[in-house]
Amino acid sequence: MNAHGRLIEALRAHALVLGEVTLTSGLKAQYYVDAKRAILLPAGFLALAELLAERARDWNATAVGGMTMGADAVTCAALAGGADVKGFFVRKAAKRHGLARRIEGPLLAAEDRCLVVEDVVSTGGSTIAAIEALQEAGHEICGVVSVLDRLAGGGERIATAAAAPYVALVTIDDVYPERPDRR
Repeated sequence: MNAHGRLIEALRAHALVLGEVTLTSGLKAQYYVDAKRAILLPAGFLALAELLAERARDWNATAVGGMTMGADAVTCAALAGGADVKGFFVRKAAKRHGLARRIEGPLLAAEDRCLVVEDVVSTGGSTIAAIEALQEAGHEICGVVSVLDRLAGGGERIATAAAAPYVALVTIDDVYPERPDRR
């Protein structure tokens, strides 16, 4: 089985949670995909690492990261997969102490090409916040990758905000095709 199939299998087995939940956006849903449950296990992490390193190479990324929590494991997977990139995390707000940085990790240079990553996209709000922080700091976005897209319109919003391609490695159709709200 290829890396894409292994990632879907890991998400189905470990990340799909049935029952009402409140999403980051505040919307209610009858299922939840807690991608961290799958990608922080060896099989899911290795599949993700392979897919992300390939995407980073394809888009000539020199840095990979995104909004902290959603991007943390995903960023680390790109590094573990052999992507020759700097890893970074974007905070919701700059720290008030220390170096008072909003973008953490190795310093990003003006010429760095940033691949923004996220675990799960619904409306795209947190990913767009990371994109805006990078753009405000003068960094180029070469693309955006999510582990899973819930197909709630976030992907289109992200691509517009980034002015760069957006790719979901997996969609909710792959993980939960029999869901009650399938369009």
